Amino acid sequence: MAREAGVRVVEDPGSAADSETTRAPWVRLEAGPLPEVDLAALLSDRSAASQTLIALDGVEDPQNLGAIARVADASGVGGLVLTHRHAPPLSEAVSRASAGAIEWLPVCRVPNLVRALRTLKDRGFWVVGADLEAETDLFSAPDAWLRPPRVLVMGSEGAGLRRSVTEAIDHRVRIPMSGRIASLNVSTAAAVILFELGRRDRAREARAESGASEPTGERRG
Repeated sequence: MAREAGVRVVEDPGSAADSETTRAPWVRLEAGPLPEVDLAALLSDRSAASQTLIALDGVEDPQNLGAIARVADASGVGGLVLTHRHAPPLSEAVSRASAGAIEWLPVCRVPNLVRALRTLKDRGFWVVGADLEAETDLFSAPDAWLRPPRVLVMGSEGAGLRRSVTEAIDHRVRIPMSGRIASLNVSTAAAVILFELGRRDRAREARAESGASEPTGERRG
């Protein structure tokens, strides 16, 4: 905003502005670390967006985290669940890769992802995992598997989902691939799945408005 108004902007490593304050008036903007919330605070949000969350299992690259945050914000996700370990800090690199989306997307950091997923299940969330080895592809998965409230779990590109995390998942889905490359970048895969969830939500709402019957599907036992 300052640049748009024609105001000179100086990025200050800590001393540049101090040396010039005697010659001109200054306004200093101090940007601290982005805030993070705990799981209870994330779940206290009762908005429609909070009906979809995304959790990351071992995604450590800041560029991927930022890209996922951008996709999450664009697709209407209500929050991002990270772990204390094996997840990058919310750095300037993450913010740049997210195109600023990480500034708006609530981020929760938990000590144990499996326990967090169990808590979400106790609160009525369906836990859906993206898994290359899943038998069911995303586009043929029963609609009942993917209804909100839900949390989508994405694993690292190399190792995928850990076994303990997989055991906490209700349903696993894979993105069907037609080419010679067997997988997508994790942020691209997240985009495909999240926008498919949004498409299904809109189709479900349209059926409800028209009075059409809902398709049946398997529910968690």
